[in-house]
Amino acid sequence: MDQQAYPAQDKVAPNVVKPQVIAVVGPTAAGKTPIAEELAVRLGGEIVAADSMQIYRGMDVGTAKPPAGERRAPYHCLDLVEPGEPFSAALYQVEARRAIDDITSRGLVPIVCGGTGLYVRAALDRMEFPAGDQQGNVARERYEDYAREHGAVALHALLASRDPDSAAAVHANNTRRVVRALEMLDQGVSYARQKEGFSAREEFIPTHYLGVTMDRPALYRRIDLRVDAMIEQGLLGEVEALLSRGLRDAVTAQQAIGYKELVAVVEEGASLVEAVASIKQATRRYAKRQLTWFRGDPRIEWIDVADLSLIEAADAALETLDWHNDAR
Repeated sequence: MDQQAYPAQDKVAPNVVKPQVIAVVGPTAAGKTPIAEELAVRLGGEIVAADSMQIYRGMDVGTAKPPAGERRAPYHCLDLVEPGEPFSAALYQVEARRAIDDITSRGLVPIVCGGTGLYVRAALDRMEFPAGDQQGNVARERYEDYAREHGAVALHALLASRDPDSAAAVHANNTRRVVRALEMLDQGVSYARQKEGFSAREEFIPTHYLGVTMDRPALYRRIDLRVDAMIEQGLLGEVEALLSRGLRDAVTAQQAIGYKELVAVVEEGASLVEAVASIKQATRRYAKRQLTWFRGDPRIEWIDVADLSLIEAADAALETLDWHNDAR
């Protein structure tokens, strides 16, 4: 948690019984962070980031990490590891629950905020991970080498020979997922059975879920503006710095949207305009996946913020809390 000073948090919203945890979720660029910060100020809370890329130090601009000097509330679960260092939802679960326990022990409200659905569920739902996940990579390199030497189909056949149900649940071309399924088998867990368990939502920490949304055209306009702003704020320089540190694998990782597209610009002098267009397209696709994930959770109460100011959006969020408190 950062140590800078924040606005006094004893002026909480009147007549609102604080829930144990609030989760602010939704697609990228929808405005989750400012709403979470406004709620933190009003309710007396601290934010637990739930973003699988904001955990990396030095990856700031491209992950829309809130700048330290502009944060209105304390944050947890940012800058946990160096880029390229193994990390998992299981490790995030440990960090997030530790932060939630710390915040609640001081009489404050934890506000889990982010768009990585698996991280949100790992923190708040009853989810068990293989013991090896606590240690990061286990046998990944061995299976990746096998795939490079024998091909994706052969790797998938290996999975099918050991766990037919998991092989049926994963396409042979999805090498990363096949490798993960084999890793889990080494740890005594079936990917197929765990996937079935993930579909069931069993609350571990009582939480009030708020979904931030807007219509697709408005969201896509916000995404385009955000990407343009990232370029203006120095994303290209951030990529150059990461590459100079020998972190090419981290920069070009599949999930590193906004980074991997700029590698060719840095290394080969490729078109920045085309790279920016690719970032926008990839981000729009990611936002669609996020919406699909979160729309499947009936616990989320959605707030359309397209035509709302920050104050109005926070008011709408507090109204949902009032409704739940009245229903008790």
